[in-house]
Parts: sequence; C-alpha cells; structure tokens
Amino acid sequence: MGRDFTSFDRSYFHSALIGDVNLMLDSRRVGAGMRSGPVPDEELRRLRRIHVEPDGYVQLRTALRARRLLVLGAAPGTGRTSTALSLLDEVTTDAPAATAAQTDNGHRVRRVDPDDGGLHKLAASLGESRADEDADGRGYLLEVSLARPGAPLPAEMDLDELAAALARREAFAVVVVAVGSAAGPLLAGRYGMLCPPAPTAELLRTRLRERLEHHAAAPGADGTDPAELLTRAEELYGRADVEDALGLDDLRPAETELLASLLAGHVLGDVTREDLLSGCRSLAAAQAQEWFAGVDRALTAPAPAAGTDGKPGRPGTAELFHPVAFRIALAVLGGAPHSAVAAAAHLLTWELSVQCDPDNTPARPLFCDDPDADVALSRAEVRGGRVEVAGVDVPARLIWYRGSALPAAVLTELWDRHFPARGPVVRWLRQLADDPRPQVWMRAAVAAGELCVRDFDHGYTELVRPLAEAPTSQRRIFAATMLDQAARHDSHRKAVHRIVGDWSRHGTKTLRWSAAVALGYGNAAESTDETLDALARIGIHGDGDQLAVAGFNVVRLLTLPDAAQVLARTAEWTHHKREPYQDLGLITTVRLALTTVDELLMDAPDARPAGRDDWPLPLVLAADRPELVGPMADLMWTAQNTARSQEVATDALEALLRSAVRKDGTEWTRPGLAALLPALAADEYDRRRLDWLLRRMMNDPEKPLPDARARDLWWLAVTPPPRPRPPAPREERTRTERTRWERTREEERHG
Repeated sequence: MGRDFTSFDRSYFHSALIGDVNLMLDSRRVGAGMRSGPVPDEELRRLRRIHVEPDGYVQLRTALRARRLLVLGAAPGTGRTSTALSLLDEVTTDAPAATAAQTDNGHRVRRVDPDDGGLHKLAASLGESRADEDADGRGYLLEVSLARPGAPLPAEMDLDELAAALARREAFAVVVVAVGSAAGPLLAGRYGMLCPPAPTAELLRTRLRERLEHHAAAPGADGTDPAELLTRAEELYGRADVEDALGLDDLRPAETELLASLLAGHVLGDVTREDLLSGCRSLAAAQAQEWFAGVDRALTAPAPAAGTDGKPGRPGTAELFHPVAFRIALAVLGGAPHSAVAAAAHLLTWELSVQCDPDNTPARPLFCDDPDADVALSRAEVRGGRVEVAGVDVPARLIWYRGSALPAAVLTELWDRHFPARGPVVRWLRQLADDPRPQVWMRAAVAAGELCVRDFDHGYTELVRPLAEAPTSQRRIFAATMLDQAARHDSHRKAVHRIVGDWSRHGTKTLRWSAAVALGYGNAAESTDETLDALARIGIHGDGDQLAVAGFNVVRLLTLPDAAQVLARTAEWTHHKREPYQDLGLITTVRLALTTVDELLMDAPDARPAGRDDWPLPLVLAADRPELVGPMADLMWTAQNTARSQEVATDALEALLRSAVRKDGTEWTRPGLAALLPALAADEYDRRRLDWLLRRMMNDPEKPLPDARARDLWWLAVTPPPRPRPPAPREERTRTERTRWERTREEERHG
C-alpha cells in the first residue's frame, strides 16, 4: 500500500578486523568512564589537527574566556567532549599564567573525575596555597552525569564558587552535561550554553583526509595521490547503496571515524564492498544497543539506605524509562504528530515502570518534560506538516528519526535482545490499537506486524489472535493489518495465507470478519481469484450477516492492478443462480459507488491520487482507467434494474451526480463523470431514466439541483466518448440532444 513506516533489514555487526582496519562497534565504548589526570600532549595535537568546529564555536570560546567557567550541554556522542577539550586547549595556550612546561607537555589541560569530589573538590584545590604555581592557567574538564537517579545537581552558588577560584588562578573549566530536564537549570543559568553537533560532511572529509594522508606517508605506499583517493572516497559515500545501508541523516564523531575507516579501506583495496555495506548497516544497530544498555541497572542494584520516611530509597522509574520509551514510541509512530508520540511515550513509561517495580506506583510528572531534549537525545527532528482530522487536513508538528535505519534498529534491539520488555510493550500496543486517530493506530499496527515477523509464534499468540477476536472493529482491523504486514515478507507469506484461509472457512464470526479485512489488502491469499473466493465464502456464510464487510473489502481490491478481474467476478456474482451470491454482487456494486478514495487508502497517503482524496472511487477509476468504465457501468445498470437494490443504487447514482462541482461552484469530479456517464446512458431507456433522476434532483425541496448544473450533467451523459470519426456528425447529434433537453424544459415551465 505504499507505506512509509517500519521495515527490518538490518543485521548486527559488533566488531571485526578487515585488512588493517579494526572496527569496534560495541556500545560500551572505551573511555566511557573518565578519570582524573592530564590530557596527553599527543591527544591535544591530534585534536588541533582534526577537530571540526560546530556552529557557534566562537561564541563558546568568547564566553569561556569571559567567565572562566562554561557548562556545555549536548546530546551524548555528538562531539561535546572534543569541543570542550578544543576550547580549553585554545584558551590555556593564550593564558598569561600558562607556563612553558605546561604548554610543552600538555599538563595545562586536565580531566577531573566527577565521582571524586567533582566541583567542590576542584574549587577547594584551586583555593589552596599558591605553592602549586603549575595550577595557574590550567584548563579543567568535568563530565557531570545527571542520568543516574538521585545524582546531585550542582547549584548556581557552587558554580559561582568554582568560577571565583578559577579567576584567582587565571584558570578555566568546562563542565559537560547531557541535555535534558535534569540539566535544564544548569543550562539556563549564566554559565550554560548549548553545543550543536559538527557538520557531518566536513567531519567525514577531515577524518578521510587524515587516514589517506597517513597511508600515503607510510612505507611501501603505492604513491597514489591522497587528493585523488579522497575524491573517490567522497564519491563512494554519495552512492545510493551506501546511503541506503547507512540509513542515518547525520553522523556522530565516533560513527564518522568508523565510516571513514571503511571508506578509506575500500578505496585502498583493504575492505570489500560487502564488508563496507555491512559496516554501514551496523551503525544504527550500535546506536540502538547503546540506548538500551543498562537502562534499569539502578533498579536491579541493591536497595539504598532507607529514607527519612522509613521506606527504602528507590530511583524514579519514570525518570529512568522515559527516554527509552520515547525512542520506542518514535520508532513505532514516526511521522505522527509530536504530541501523539509524546503521549504514547508516557503510556509506555507507565507500563515499563509497573513491570519493573510492581510494588510501587510510579510517579507521573506533569510539568517536567523537555521536548527539545527528547528530540536531541533521540536523534529526531520535528518538521511542519499536515494531518487529517475529521476528514480535513490541518497543520501539525510531525516528528521522525533522523535516519531511515533507526526505527528498525530500535525495534529489533527491543524485540530480539530484551525479552522481559515484551510484556509491557504488548500491553502498550493493545492500548494504541484503541486510539481513534488513524495516524496512530495504523502506524502501531504496521510496527506490530514487523515485530511479529521477528517472532511470529509470540506475536500471533499475544497480539494477532486476541485482537482478531476482540469485540471492537478497530482492534480487529489492527490484527488484520498486522497479518498483512507479515504477509509482505516471503518468509511468512504462506503462514498468513494458511491462517486467513482457515479463518474464512472455519473461524468464528469475529475471525471471519478479521479475515475479510486482511483479504482486502490483497496479500492474504495466493492470488486474486483465491482472495475473491475467500471473501465470497465469508459473505454468503450463514444468514449473510457479513455481506457488508465482504463487499467493502472486495471494493478495496479495486485499488490494485487486478481491478478488471475483481469487476468481472462481481458481475458473475450478480448473475449467479443463488441469491446470496447475487446479494454479494449487488452490495459490492452499491458500496463501490458510495466509497471515496480516502476511505480505502487512509494508511497510504502517498498512494492517493493528487487532488482526488475525496472523489468517489468509481469516478477516479473512470478517469484514470478507461478500460474499467464498461464493466462498472454494467454493474451499476444491473443494480438499478434489480428490485431489491434499485432504490439504494439510484440514491448512489444521485450522490455521484451531485459530486460534479463543489458547493462553492469549483470543479470536483466532473472529469470522472464525463468518462462514466456516457456508458450509463448508452440507449434511450437509460437516458429517460437519467432524465427522470435529474428532474427529481431539481425538484428536491431540500437540495434542489440548479437548472444549469442539471443541463451540464445531461450534456456530459449524452455526449459520446471521443472516437476516431469526423467531428460533424457528433456536433450535429449533440446539438440535437441539447435542443431536445431545452424543449423539454420549456414544456415543463409552461405546463
């Protein structure tokens, strides 16, 4: 159906040694736990050579020089530590108090372990006797983790104390924190500033140049110009297959390092094409694994000492689980309004919290959200767009991951590596199945179908079968959509065919209903003939109480390429010797006339004909596929000439005629009527019936059809379709028909 939701095509690739390229992709990266000590001179020299300045770098440097202290906020992995070191390297090199020894050996920049006293200990050490002259002019880097529940938040007076101590020693310090609600007060204070990520293209070019120049300078190099190799590597990065395998709109420094190694290795002949693409696919998987690693470790640790109320102190589960819940919700609902994703994330946070700590009711903070932090920490972006509300498009703020590979990576990591989380996620998906907004429940159904593909036994038992037997129709449609999504995978297509076939033959009433909806997608049976056979079985079963759902899903099949085959089978039903089949054909025909395009393609907005969302389906088909006009006209003629369907078929034709123009007089479906009406008024009898219907519409006391509009519809009906013949006879005939219509109207006016 042209969906743009979630698909799974990623594989894990944690580490490898390819040629002389050592790839480390584990989420637990070296250097995660920073300890006190000097920054080596070699590290600072390399940093000067390869660091790419983010936007606003000059303002950051100016603020650090003026205040001596800077609280730098950014998402983890975006190069915030490199930027902090680069800032300290620059300001301490220019500091008057920096000694020659400090400048030479790199001891002028030091890391400070936040777990070893942190800000207070550093301020105290700087306020000690000035016997340690080497402390003058130094730079200090601290990374304060606020992600751990209960982590103390430095107060503004603590920062003032440290800034004063730094000023006395003519030193500088940068405190690095992750953006989020916990860091909000720090970043909103006088020392706080945000650090945007460095541009990916420039970052990658710098890393590539470094590697290729290093290779050219190595003994035994083949003498290839590094500039030529750089051009080839950049062209390789721009290839469609590499971009598709990468699946990330922008890269973080560690990812850029790895991609540069892969690209350089490939242009140098050390990395094969397959290994290059595999390495690219692994970046999104590594990011997802990092996001999920040890989220609830604090809850599984030994309980801390009891608080003042006598209860054991426990970290807030909502605080722990909200970031990961937001990422899961975004993977499921990407492209939906930001508010819908945030609300779904809070529902999932509750489910995860209850599952992890069932003895305590989780708190639900009401005013602690930081939407900007959620977006930054989840590698997402919010863009303006439109959503449909009650049939009307309205503006909305839509949210996506910045990379097509991230949704699948997040859901694969969740489903394949964290089995205890399946229970709360299943309960959450069932809640989304009840959401009244199609942009929510349809996306959730597609994502749930993909999760079923990962483990069909579990997905069928926990989601598909229970929802297919649910009392509400929306839950049953949810289950049918999951089955259709699974059927789009070759590995699960036969299983879905078997399940739907069994439901259509032997299922309960609700299972037959769900099977009909699944068949309406066109993938739940081996062929169109078998799909129509199954829908006919469902429609005529018992007392025919499911004729309506069967007929509607036959109509849904008309959006597929085999529409002519569907119309032919419907015609066979209308002429069948058994009345239940006739009823199925007649109901399908009337439903076709009353169905609009947006009713059928609500899950695939991109597949809708431009500007024709609200057109009746037969008029869209008539305008776009002329070969279907004859079969549709025959079906409508049969419905109008059958006693038990004549009234509703006539009303349906009236609805089609009234759709020619909108209430404001602008054109609506007139091109479709121009294609279909001549086939409906092929002989004198049909024209008399059309004339009678137009008169009835003109005399309608509630919605009288204007004379001019009725005349235009008559003109469309009696004008034959274009044929390869001289124009004069056609002009003469249309003139005769127009004269007859006008003469009839004059007779009516004068009695």
